[in-house]
Amino acid sequence: MIDLHTHSAVSDGTDPPERIPALAKRVGCSAVALTDHDTMAGLAAARQRAEQLDIELVPGCEVSCAFGHQSAHVLVYFAAETANPLHEELERLRSDRVARNRALAERLRELELPVTYEEALAGVSSETSLGRLHFARLLVAKGAAGSVEEVFDRWLAQGRPAYVPKARVSPESIARLARDSGGVAVLAHPLSLGMDWDQLEAALDEFRQAGFVGIEAIYGGYAQPDRQRLAALAANLDLVATGGSDYHGAAKADLAVGTGHGDLSVPEAILEALRDRRP
Repeated sequence: MIDLHTHSAVSDGTDPPERIPALAKRVGCSAVALTDHDTMAGLAAARQRAEQLDIELVPGCEVSCAFGHQSAHVLVYFAAETANPLHEELERLRSDRVARNRALAERLRELELPVTYEEALAGVSSETSLGRLHFARLLVAKGAAGSVEEVFDRWLAQGRPAYVPKARVSPESIARLARDSGGVAVLAHPLSLGMDWDQLEAALDEFRQAGFVGIEAIYGGYAQPDRQRLAALAANLDLVATGGSDYHGAAKADLAVGTGHGDLSVPEAILEALRDRRP
């Protein structure tokens, strides 16, 4: 069993990166990927702990991309962790994230909501790891809303009063940068594109032609029939059907590393299939 989609406090998770391999080892995973948003900064600490526990750490990250009027999330695996084209793009995205968050804090101030940029920063490891989710949690903690979902619905989601767009790149660009950096690109949680199955199959073929090698079919948040149908689409398009929990710690408390909602089991063979697609 493996888990190819987890997040730590380096991005919008709540656990330190070194805890991810420990949680994976505890449930019997032989390998786990750390896929923080727009950064690979947590990999060194996670790898050190993984080596102590004799579990494989798969280097990764997750990047938000623009796909038409949609947002598509791309998981990148195996990219070199030294200076490379992908790292340069991630650095640009992180810089834009800081500017977006400052503008977001100003919007919240104008709306007279009880949160400041400094308060939001106090709950994260660095300025570049701050995101909308951190503002949402803080607003819930201060009693401005009953849940994170309510905060997004009322203020932070696209089209709502405090929404501030951030820089987006194309999926094709990230696939190319991943390949140029020794890695592979996989479409995360494909049903989040909001398409019917015929539209999704056509979109997945576009991703394949753009250089993607897989789709996240065995996803922690999906029911078994959807996982099976996505796996069948992957097979038809010669894409690897990958999988993972999308663990975020307390931010998504119902999801566990390795097992998702309790019914997740991603086969080890998937990792070898991904390795075979490396440039």
